[in-house]
Amino acid sequence: MAIFPQTRTPAPLPLPAAGWTDTRPVARRLPSLRHVGPNWYASVMGTAIVASAGVALPVDVPGLRGAYTAVWALSAVLLATVLAARAGHWLHHRDQARAHLLDPAVAPFYGCLAMALLAVGGATLTVGAEVVGVRAALAVDVVLFVAGTAIGLVAAVVVPYLMVVRHRPAPGTASPVWLLPLVAPMVSASQGALLVAHVPAGQGREALLLACYAMFGLSLLATLVVLPLVFARLVHHGPLPLALTPTLFLVLGPLGQSTTAVNQLADAAPGAVAGPYASAFSAFAVLYGVPVMGFALLWLALAGAIVLRATRDGMGFAMTWWAFTFPVGTCVTGAAGLARHTGLDALTWLAVALYVFLVVAWAVAGARTLRGVVSGALTAAPVPPAAATAHTR
Repeated sequence: MAIFPQTRTPAPLPLPAAGWTDTRPVARRLPSLRHVGPNWYASVMGTAIVASAGVALPVDVPGLRGAYTAVWALSAVLLATVLAARAGHWLHHRDQARAHLLDPAVAPFYGCLAMALLAVGGATLTVGAEVVGVRAALAVDVVLFVAGTAIGLVAAVVVPYLMVVRHRPAPGTASPVWLLPLVAPMVSASQGALLVAHVPAGQGREALLLACYAMFGLSLLATLVVLPLVFARLVHHGPLPLALTPTLFLVLGPLGQSTTAVNQLADAAPGAVAGPYASAFSAFAVLYGVPVMGFALLWLALAGAIVLRATRDGMGFAMTWWAFTFPVGTCVTGAAGLARHTGLDALTWLAVALYVFLVVAWAVAGARTLRGVVSGALTAAPVPPAAATAHTR
């Protein structure tokens, strides 16, 4: 995982002579892919949420619809690119891929694969339908939803299993990245709500709705198990290393995504379940969403203060900066859903303010990532500096 970028570009390999046969070890082929870990899917998630959160805003700004469409198209291209790079990684660098899976700092990022598929699928249905048509957009979303949900459910079981039987992380090493495989089913819950209306009325529609609620509960209860470990680590061991400090924003993911999920599922409930339950789901969306959004804002303030402290201590760019995008985007869609159900202007302005933060964070992370890819710094072997392996003062 290229968390700690190098400043130098790896030396190019010599060109082969005529008639030369490649006898190099597999690890020497396509060296730029060796350190492209599953964390790179975070760039896909962060880009897709800019488009889908934009169209979810309770306000309509003229001229921005085309921008949302362009960002959606970029997220689709990024998904294809990262999928191809990761396929090359597994094909040519299996040893490193297995090492990533057995590394407690990297394995949780496999949840990002599921969320990248789900995020692009949802954006295709809500944004891309105007370009490719509703039928094609729906087909793409169904394929990505099924694949993303299956991968997310597997990751939600396999990664914690590996942590118990193979990783055995030391006490006091809990990290916000542990939440990544656990929040993937919550993303499925919110994205599945968009598909409920497209399922024929009857058992199938009700089953999909309740399955989404089941994934909501799965993710929520798992988050309630891990989140206290993360806070206890901060309280007893101090701030995270500088390069990992942005991952504190990952805590916003299950908070904002769960609020988004209950609001979207409440919208999908009429016509899927009996009237009393549909009304109860609508009430639950507000009764659950408002307190959780309040806690999300508290955590945003706490995490922001720690990030500012780390910035003063010299925190440089790393791929962890993408944590400033997707989790904040889920808070945008959560606040927008609450504004839709309550009609409260304060929630509308909260969604707009968070979206402005999201766009700025996405632009900065995207520009710095592009620069790192072009220079080779982000695809080179990570070399952790001393400042990244010690706690900040």
